[in-house]
Amino acid sequence: MSIRIAIPEPTATDTAYNQRSLPQYTAALQSAGATPVVVPLHERPDRVAKLLSTVQGVLLPGSGFDIEPEKFGEKKISECNPADPAREAVDELLLQDAFNLHKPILAICYGVQSLNVWTNGTLIQDLVADGKTQVNHRPGRHIADAHPIEIASGSLLEKLANKSDDPKPEQVNSSHHQALRVPGDKLRITAISPIDGVIEAVELDSSDHFVLGVQWHPERTYTTSALSRCIFAAFFHAAEAWKPRAIQESVATAK
Repeated sequence: MSIRIAIPEPTATDTAYNQRSLPQYTAALQSAGATPVVVPLHERPDRVAKLLSTVQGVLLPGSGFDIEPEKFGEKKISECNPADPAREAVDELLLQDAFNLHKPILAICYGVQSLNVWTNGTLIQDLVADGKTQVNHRPGRHIADAHPIEIASGSLLEKLANKSDDPKPEQVNSSHHQALRVPGDKLRITAISPIDGVIEAVELDSSDHFVLGVQWHPERTYTTSALSRCIFAAFFHAAEAWKPRAIQESVATAK
């Protein structure tokens, strides 16, 4: 059986961004053995729900937009990019489905920020304006080794880094000006940027639900980084092992 992974269009209005970024995600999924199922951002919710009934996992990609700060209790600052309401709405549908049914989730860059806000976490609207860092967290999408990360002991990410036997598993790319401030419900920090403490990865504190969010872009380095390939392989195998189950109480049932 084909393992189908839902991935929303990165943005509702930036066609150039979609055309540049989406193929990298779909190529990484296909290389890992999965079939990408692109979710249109202007589709009716009932049609999105019908599509979701056919997938075994959810990948939340990056975006050039920012999540509406009111969703995590803040007023927008001038450095915050415009929001993308259509992308936010589809992400919420995908996350609700995935958490209700324990479908595996891989969240990347904007995607991990979306995951964090949906689970009641907060964001740093702009790292520089916040005074959080002097590290350049957005040196450009062509820089493969932007800065180091420190991976938490005992985490899934540590297991993947060890399994990858990658000579540089602690070096990642970087294309973001926002970051997680307070992790969401049941999300635990599993990687940071050691120079400034910026959160670089979170995982759901659960033994039976694969949820991994990373602030960098493993899809961009799939062909050159063993860790990137291990991340997608682990996500694929979690989706492959997923079985339909009754809706259970989750961190967002009360939403």
